[in-house]
Amino acid sequence: MVVQPIGAAALVVTALVNARAASRAPGRRQTAAILLSVVGIAAFVAVAAVSAQDVEISDTHLRTILILLAVAVAAALAVGARNRTHPSATLSTAAAGVLYGFVATLVKAVMGRLVQGDFAWLSLVGVAGLGVAVVVGARLVQKAHAGGSDELVVAGLTVVDPMTAVSLGIVVLGEADAAPPASFAGFLAAGAAAVVGVWLLAKSQEHHQPAATGSRTRKG
Repeated sequence: MVVQPIGAAALVVTALVNARAASRAPGRRQTAAILLSVVGIAAFVAVAAVSAQDVEISDTHLRTILILLAVAVAAALAVGARNRTHPSATLSTAAAGVLYGFVATLVKAVMGRLVQGDFAWLSLVGVAGLGVAVVVGARLVQKAHAGGSDELVVAGLTVVDPMTAVSLGIVVLGEADAAPPASFAGFLAAGAAAVVGVWLLAKSQEHHQPAATGSRTRKG
């Protein structure tokens, strides 16, 4: 809950590098969207830092994560199939972000089992599931970059990835069981701000996507 959202820095770096490469400054709408996303994630980290607790990973925890991962992978594959006829950088990014959220959660769960001295067959299944999520997620990220801007893809991953990991940490692992009600209000407010920021960024990029997609198609 604390570590995962810090990747928000990638969004700022990507926007600045792309702006410098294109010899242009980010537009007002794009800048506002990026700032809103980063502020939302930063607030998320601040709330999590004072309310999160470490937990012992049980068989039930790991089994539940793996079942949910199977559902997420199936949904991601469906998104990939749909993108063949109806390309959507936003949808691909969201699906990849969910899978990467599972990757972060599984890394924590498997490492936790290893530290606990309980690295049994279920932990090996967790490692295998982690590998599947990485491969499918990477493929979706490639599709997203092929059809959308770098800022949009990084912004989507920056928000969806940690939101998924934090949600799993709260609901499945119980990392926020000791958190006061005010913390959950903070989670919701910060999460909403980050999601709105990505949505605004997606809207600001929409008029660029058809031309970019067509250009890539002609080059291919």
